[in-house]
Amino acid sequence: MPLRHILLATAVAAVCLTSPAHAGDAALNYPKTERGPVAETFFGEKVADPYRWLEADVRVDPKVAAWVDEQSKFTDAYLKALPERAAFEQKLMKLFDFERYGLPVKAGKHVFFRHNSGLQNQSVLYVRNADGNGDSRGGRRVLIDPNGWAKDGATALDEWVPSHDGSKVAYSVQDGGTDWRSIKVIDVETGEVLSDTIEHVKFSRLAWAGNDGIIYSRFPEPKAGEAFQAVSSNQSVWYHKLGTAQSEDRQVHATPDNPRLYHSAEVTHDQRWLVVSTSTGSEKGNAVGVAAIGKGDWKVRPLITSLADEWTLVEGIGDRLWFMTSKDAPRKAVVMVDLSGAEPTFTPVVSEDEAVLDGARIVGDRLVLNYLRDVKAEMRLAGLDGQGVTKVALPGIGSIAGVVGEPGERQGYFAFSGFTQPATIYAFDATKPTSASVWEAPKLAFDPAQFETQQVFYPSKDGTKIPMFVVRRKDLKGPVPTILYGYGGFNVSILPGYSPARMAWLQTGGAYAVANLRGGGEYGEAWHLAGKGPTKQNVFDDFIAAGEWLKASGVTSKEGLAVEGGSNGGLLVGAVVNQRPDLFAAAHPAVGVMDMLRFDKFTAGREWVFDYGFPEKEADWRLLRSYSPYHNVKAGTPYPAVLVTTADTDDRVVPGHSFKYAAALQAAGLGPKPQLIRIETRAGHGSGKPISKLIEETADVYAFLAHWTGLKTTD
Repeated sequence: MPLRHILLATAVAAVCLTSPAHAGDAALNYPKTERGPVAETFFGEKVADPYRWLEADVRVDPKVAAWVDEQSKFTDAYLKALPERAAFEQKLMKLFDFERYGLPVKAGKHVFFRHNSGLQNQSVLYVRNADGNGDSRGGRRVLIDPNGWAKDGATALDEWVPSHDGSKVAYSVQDGGTDWRSIKVIDVETGEVLSDTIEHVKFSRLAWAGNDGIIYSRFPEPKAGEAFQAVSSNQSVWYHKLGTAQSEDRQVHATPDNPRLYHSAEVTHDQRWLVVSTSTGSEKGNAVGVAAIGKGDWKVRPLITSLADEWTLVEGIGDRLWFMTSKDAPRKAVVMVDLSGAEPTFTPVVSEDEAVLDGARIVGDRLVLNYLRDVKAEMRLAGLDGQGVTKVALPGIGSIAGVVGEPGERQGYFAFSGFTQPATIYAFDATKPTSASVWEAPKLAFDPAQFETQQVFYPSKDGTKIPMFVVRRKDLKGPVPTILYGYGGFNVSILPGYSPARMAWLQTGGAYAVANLRGGGEYGEAWHLAGKGPTKQNVFDDFIAAGEWLKASGVTSKEGLAVEGGSNGGLLVGAVVNQRPDLFAAAHPAVGVMDMLRFDKFTAGREWVFDYGFPEKEADWRLLRSYSPYHNVKAGTPYPAVLVTTADTDDRVVPGHSFKYAAALQAAGLGPKPQLIRIETRAGHGSGKPISKLIEETADVYAFLAHWTGLKTTD
């Protein structure tokens, strides 16, 4: 599920749309890719898969490693020769170089927060005394600095959770972008990293049970050579007591009769209840089990048995648990569950609203409710019974990136950002909830007032109105080179947020558009259902209609439109480029799901069937076959310039998807524009990527898109 100056002359003459030309554009001599004989018959249709061999793990297969090396050298030479690249790299270095903070978390006598001075590859975890002067700088000291963990900066501090008394911090380490994590514990006073090490952890929360035990989720140890590709199965919840070996850990919850289920555990703030959520990983609903660990009872008993609805724990106080749920509320509501009796009782607290409830938390004795209204954030506070609702004033169009605070603590914090404003941290008093004050704000080398954000609602193919944000410099008139971004899947809402990469494009004179396609969660479950499974084509139609609107409205010109998207959004870009190659000048599909007939064969892909469909079912297979990017490249048709990006350690969407797709593009004779693949090393699906790699990759990608849309850079 996205990133974080030199001011250029604002003269419109600095930006123009032209027909780009490059010395090597006319006839690229791509590295040769062997075509294999693999073909299979599905439901009476024979389907060739000539690049099946590229699915093998690049870390263990020398033939794939050689192909990756040849493609990387070829692409690197092309990108480094682009005249636009140096200007983008310089601009990105300055745009990333600003001081930024994470949300502060109080535990015991300490406050913990992340901080990055600007160009540090990884943010540093700091600690200060809770009785300090109230800001982030008073008496702070470094607790965990991951920047010395690897020479290339690709080993990251992922999740971190302080114990309830603040004496220790449990944290997870991510190496080279993989989804796998190792859990460690550090003593806050001494800075000593304890001997405890927990392995085989993936898709896990961290929670403390008391101040000497950790709750986590893990998988069985993978077989040799299978860690980065094998289907993920048999996740379970475990308890680790500090000072003991992982082999002595206690299994708390598992479902051996259904190995495809995922389990995530939380502990209420008062340590009364362990709450375990069980799901398929991508289907919208989850079951819930609870254990009264405050009474020494570790037996997880079912509370919600159906997977039909979403139940997200907000918090627990005593024997009462608050949940955000989609049950009978497609746009979400809040329900309180009382566990004090022989049977649990369910009481509605916050009813479904016209806006979508996007998050909830308890701070002090108030519910903090985050809503989306037409993809723009709203914040409200209410009593624990849902009464006495008040609104918190927000600074404009943007999104709330997180809220922290605890029951019994009147002070809370949230992060707010917009397309042209990096995350600013606000403090609020739950007893005086109508406004919030700035706690930490980034100091910028540019003026956000020079840019404008417009939200439009354009008609899709079937007439449905789709929201889209368009961001650009205020001084630019007429069509400019434009990047269109989309995702459209898995109930994920794409919200306004700041990106130094996007700002580099905007400062240079381009426009950036974000379409909130069906399949996402921007308008609740109905919006999601309108773009999943049998309705997936709606997502592609929405994206194509966005491109048509941007041209018809004069935002961009015939040769000025590029598209980009990552993961499910990479699939989106691959599909629309096949369906409308004439519409786009350039395309950037990142870490995309490109083989829709085999996505379920690797790592977490098996669970995506709930959004895409089941390849073993004929009706689903035929739909998947109709838009699978790898299988629908139109040989001999002029295509836009395409830069595929992936990473060797992506074990979420394995790089074989992009390898096969790029090979198919290069073999298809798609005209004079280039079809390239950029393969990052020691990186994964996106999280944990060091700033240095982000700058290099973004400079490559945006130089490529600028070159093929005619965006001219100036010194």
